[in-house]
Amino acid sequence: MSVEIVNFNFLAPIQVKMSDLDPFNHVNNGDQCHYFDYGRSCYFEHVLQQKIDWLTFDLVLVHIDLDFHQGIEFHDEIVCGTKVLEIGNKSFKMVQQLIDKNTGKVKTTCHSVLCGFDRENQSSIPIQELYRKRLCNFEGL
Repeated sequence: MSVEIVNFNFLAPIQVKMSDLDPFNHVNNGDQCHYFDYGRSCYFEHVLQQKIDWLTFDLVLVHIDLDFHQGIEFHDEIVCGTKVLEIGNKSFKMVQQLIDKNTGKVKTTCHSVLCGFDRENQSSIPIQELYRKRLCNFEGL
């Protein structure tokens, strides 16, 4: 299976830790989800130009799927590329990749959907216009 190479406007460095490794000496699949969470958090703070308070932030992850292309090993220098692909009224689609900084090889690809979320009413809401504007400007959408 060929891996789609995505052109990212944002990359976050990832620190691989010994505790992330599984018995095959690769980063555990679950730990890779944490890498994507970290990359997404850094992306939002960069693009929205504000520190994110995750107790009040009005976006929530509603879908995620991952394709594991190659194992990540302890000494690999990894970056997490993050990009918004498409924005709707209440949700948007993202793609992320864990990439070996030295070889350019994509190790893992993540597709996700986030939606606007009213925490008090536990219901979906439209994406804030400020978010939409900054995401579109950053990604050229």
